[in-house]
Amino acid sequence: MEGIIIGLVTFFLIGIFHPLVIKGEYYLGRKANKYFIIFGIIFVALSLYIKSLIPSIFAGVIACCCFWSIGEVIEQEERVLKGWFKENPKRKEYYDKLRKNKNLDR
Repeated sequence: MEGIIIGLVTFFLIGIFHPLVIKGEYYLGRKANKYFIIFGIIFVALSLYIKSLIPSIFAGVIACCCFWSIGEVIEQEERVLKGWFKENPKRKEYYDKLRKNKNLDR
C-alpha cells in the first residue's frame, strides 16, 4: 500500500509543480529558478534529516521537483516565445529583447 501512496503523492506533486513553473516564469522569468534552487536544497536537507521513511521520501520528491523545475522554467520561456503560453505584458521588453537576440543567432 505504501508504494501506491508514494506513487499517488509523487503524481500529485508533479501536477502541482507544472502550474508553479508557468506562474513563476510569467511573474519572475528566470529569476524563479533561484527560488526553486533554494527550496530544492531545503527539501534535500529535510529529506536527509527526517528519520521516518515515507515523509523523507516525500521531501526528496519535492526536492527533485524543485530541481527539475529549473530546466522547465527555461523551457517555459521558450514556449512563451513560440506563443504557446501568454506573455506577461509587464515583461514585454524582456521578451522583445529575447526575440531580437534569437533572430540574430539565425
